[in-house]
Amino acid sequence: MIPEVYGEKGWSLLSSAAKCYEEAVECFQRAVQEDTDNVEWNFGFATALMRLEEHSGKPENGKFSELVMQLKRVLELDPGHTVAMVLLALKLQDLNENEEALRLVEQALQKTPDQLYMIRYAAKFYRRAGEVGKALELLEKGLKIIPNSAFFHHQIGLCYKIKLIQLIKSDSKSSRNLKLQRKVTLINQCKHHFDEAFRLKPSLIMAKLAFAEICTIDKDHDKAEAIYKNLLNLEYITLENKQEIYLEAGKFEFYHKKSELNASKCYLEGFKIKHASKARERCRYYLEKTAENRLCENRRDIQAFCIRGIIHMVDGQECFEKVLEIERSNEE
Repeated sequence: MIPEVYGEKGWSLLSSAAKCYEEAVECFQRAVQEDTDNVEWNFGFATALMRLEEHSGKPENGKFSELVMQLKRVLELDPGHTVAMVLLALKLQDLNENEEALRLVEQALQKTPDQLYMIRYAAKFYRRAGEVGKALELLEKGLKIIPNSAFFHHQIGLCYKIKLIQLIKSDSKSSRNLKLQRKVTLINQCKHHFDEAFRLKPSLIMAKLAFAEICTIDKDHDKAEAIYKNLLNLEYITLENKQEIYLEAGKFEFYHKKSELNASKCYLEGFKIKHASKARERCRYYLEKTAENRLCENRRDIQAFCIRGIIHMVDGQECFEKVLEIERSNEE
């Protein structure tokens, strides 16, 4: 098969479901093997590796990780590839190489200030660096270019959410009324942007979950509970979204309804979904923490042993499935 066919198939797979990311990596890998210096296939390979990392929730960190090396390869072939610059900057940020990361972002912003994908990732860089003002400036710019972008609305909402949490935690010397007015304004800004994001893209479940979280901050627990119930009843959504819903619903049950039992039920449902993700790892963490806390209070606690038993049972089942998968591939 010629490299163009592998490359085009790779891009097609990336635009499909997340379960196709692994195959996309293989396609771009073959395209690059056949056409080593092709910038598009090399960047496609890097993009597929990045998506696979994000999807699995287990990034491969290190100066010589495959993704880092592939992004550097793209920049070696095309030093002006600004999207590759900011993606590499995000990876360097993970490695605490902040000076080099910032240099790459600033260089990218100078070269292509209106490139939308570059703006998206540069804003993410600044948000993660704690420079929310700069992130907002970039996102607002992106929203002016594409007013109906669910992505930009969602990201702007996340920035206002950071500002809101900072305000709540701060020992501000401002008057109480001024702080309250600022809080109300930030809550409304969060709600507006999260609501718009979900309206424009109903599959963007994270925006609706973020809206529910703002409702809990606003003490509107009834509205938050109604959102979680509606989301839990959705059928045609991705496995990762289901896990995210169970995770956030569990946190709501534990922290706001003070029901450890209902929270554990939600975490268990999220964990039992066989799909590697950050949400699943968090569900597992909260289950293990619950069991540990209960056993500290009572070494014979039945619920704690049930939780641990289910975790081991799911782990064991997945190990046996892996064995069968290996045996089948060996037979082939």
